[in-house]
Amino acid sequence: MIFSAVITEAEEGGYVAFNPDTGTTTQGETFDEAVANLRKATELYLEEFPMKGTRPAVLTCFEVSHAQAAGC
Repeated sequence: MIFSAVITEAEEGGYVAFNPDTGTTTQGETFDEAVANLRKATELYLEEFPMKGTRPAVLTCFEVSHAQAAGC
């Protein structure tokens, strides 16, 4: 099965990997490590919660022109 992955840089360093098809999320020090960890996490998830022939999520981009950063 083919799944989607969303990879972002983590503030503390490394990368966060998210699979929108299953909701699995993991991280890694490198991009490749994050993807490998996501693959393993998704495999473990599917062992417990099998899925039947679903289509991969659609990834698109959009722009927000007037966004302000929120303060803590």
